[in-house]
Amino acid sequence: MSADLVLHFANFSTLFVCLVLKFPQIFALVSAKSSRGISLKSLLLELTGFIVVLSYQSYYEYPLSAYLEYPILIAQDVILLLLVFYYNGNLSHCLLPAVLFFAVWPLITFQKWIIDLAMSLCTFISAASKFAQLQCLWETRDAGQVSALTWGMAIYTSSARIFTTLMTTGDFQVLARFFIMLLFNGWVTATIVYYRRAGEKQE
Repeated sequence: MSADLVLHFANFSTLFVCLVLKFPQIFALVSAKSSRGISLKSLLLELTGFIVVLSYQSYYEYPLSAYLEYPILIAQDVILLLLVFYYNGNLSHCLLPAVLFFAVWPLITFQKWIIDLAMSLCTFISAASKFAQLQCLWETRDAGQVSALTWGMAIYTSSARIFTTLMTTGDFQVLARFFIMLLFNGWVTATIVYYRRAGEKQE
């Protein structure tokens, strides 16, 4: 099997997984009519990270296949945020974050140094989003409505993007982000499974 074929498979399989990545989480919230266990801070930070990566890779004219999943992930995160605000009874509070995101987004690519700085901070922002979800799990000691399937699929997408980045641009900042995301995605998934099994034993 040629390297190009493997690269195409990694790109398209990542895109396919990302098309449905947040669906299990969305369905879990709608089914339970509760956002218990979902960290709002984590979602907001994750959305920020997605926007920065999309802006960075489009600014430097990366191959479209390298970042095509980000508009899809952003749309799914927005739906998740609306659901969390709705089930928390704070739907009207989502207006301010929405205005801030759409106001700041164009400014990221205003100057080269801004987008470079944003990408440098993006790894910390994305790691903080995962850590915020971990903190929420540790505090409640309950997986609640958090979807292990969504986080498990994120492990695959992070792994695939490490491979595709190595095979294409080799960008160190992008590689570092995906590697750290892989570790955190695995950590969150393991924590969800642990608390879910602990809850089943208690029942």
